[in-house]
Amino acid sequence: MEAPKPEEISHPPMDQLQGLEYCIDSNPSWGEAIALGFQHYILALGTAVMIPSFLVPLMGGNDDDKVRVVQTLLFVEGINTLLQTLFGTRLPTVIGGSYAFMVPIISIIHDKSLMSIDDPHQRFLNTMRAVQGALIVASSIQIILGFSQMWAICSRFFSPLGMAPVIALVGFGMFDRGFPVVGRCVEIGVPMLILFIIFSQYLKNFQVRQLPIIERFALLISITVIWAYAHLLTASGAYRHRPELTKVNCRTDQANLISSAPWIKIPYPLQWGAPTFDAGHSFGMMAAALVSLIESTGAYKAASRLASATPPPAHILSRGIGWQGLGILLSGLFGTLTGSTVSVENVGLLGSTRVGSRRVIQISAGFMIFFSMLGKFGALFASIPFTIFGAVYCVLFGLVASVGLSFLQFTNMNSMRNLFITGVSFFLGLSIPEYFREYTGKALHGPAHTSAGWFDDFLNTIFFSSSTVALIVAIFLDNTLDYKNSARDRGMPWWVKFRNFKGDSRNEEFYTLPFNLDRFFPPS
Repeated sequence: MEAPKPEEISHPPMDQLQGLEYCIDSNPSWGEAIALGFQHYILALGTAVMIPSFLVPLMGGNDDDKVRVVQTLLFVEGINTLLQTLFGTRLPTVIGGSYAFMVPIISIIHDKSLMSIDDPHQRFLNTMRAVQGALIVASSIQIILGFSQMWAICSRFFSPLGMAPVIALVGFGMFDRGFPVVGRCVEIGVPMLILFIIFSQYLKNFQVRQLPIIERFALLISITVIWAYAHLLTASGAYRHRPELTKVNCRTDQANLISSAPWIKIPYPLQWGAPTFDAGHSFGMMAAALVSLIESTGAYKAASRLASATPPPAHILSRGIGWQGLGILLSGLFGTLTGSTVSVENVGLLGSTRVGSRRVIQISAGFMIFFSMLGKFGALFASIPFTIFGAVYCVLFGLVASVGLSFLQFTNMNSMRNLFITGVSFFLGLSIPEYFREYTGKALHGPAHTSAGWFDDFLNTIFFSSSTVALIVAIFLDNTLDYKNSARDRGMPWWVKFRNFKGDSRNEEFYTLPFNLDRFFPPS
């Protein structure tokens, strides 16, 4: 038997991911683009509803307050997504709410001066204003690092080897929002997970008029089927005698969003009153802004690959972070109750649909703005049980994580140095945040628990994030451990041409600003 040829047992590295139907600057038909944009809008509802549903009751707010926060968050998400796709990185990324801000926000909620307010509604308003003030101050971190090009300078220390764990853990680090959420209502979650995989993968070749309609709209079809099934279970009384927690996770009438939502309501800045400012609150929120910056950096790299674009040059990446900082500023002014970051699940949907078109994401931003103002219609879609979203996350977060792993193709994984850095970065990136989560669950406070609350919030926020821990470990090891003689092993010969805008001719096609604005802001 002949020995296999080298090309038969290995695959050459590829700058751009192959197999996508539409890349960043190619567009499907208008009808298909609108349907795909609506699908991205539906997916973005998960985080937009989950965060306020958890935080607003802790603040003393009622269902009316929760609906207003959800509407405001969606409205600002739409604006931020349009700004990012037009003037930021220009990648097809939805800018949504961020879980990174949960730790400092919960700390603000439990501030003694706010907890002592007897009237629940007044406590909600005062807490919201405190969160707004902290977000406004924290936004300066990303605005300064982004528009001053300081983040571009920092990115000079990145390599394919160092970024692979960071991008992968943007997805893998979300594991607690996957099957643990599905397990809260397995009779809905498991069928949704199975159906979504079957539609998006096993039936992807089924076509109607040469359109792979089942693969392209697997999310919409499976959510519609399982949502109808869940509503049937609810209407038939299947949960009538079940525990309250089961009802919350399984029933389709527990969100109380439709009855509380106004028909028309346009969010506006300072709608909750004038923000209040506290140095301690702001310092903890700055840590969340740093975490959001790092997680978004990984998500931008993943989005570029799933949109069949080249990795964003340092200048473009930094510009996107600056616009994301302006997004956090808008979050603070409008009162969304959380900051902004790249929606990881929507990045995963680019790969699932094999459509990386920028226009589709801009259309989804239009849906966010439109339905946030038409309260009843938006609340109808927002009443989808969280378990359904948890099942979708199992697939989409895993897809984003695998994109991170694909960056290892540009490195030498037969090098013990690279194996050490990759393994330690992955393990600590998962293990340290899990320790912080377990400790917090038992002690009701983070491992950092001193008399200086601002210091505790800073450390606990940083080490709750898997991708942030991975970046700290991977970039430090990659730039200190035998780095002088390992440029080729690290993948630098491939990576270096994407550092500068003019390093690759394709960058102009993907990242040039619209309306000929590059005349005033020339890329470096």
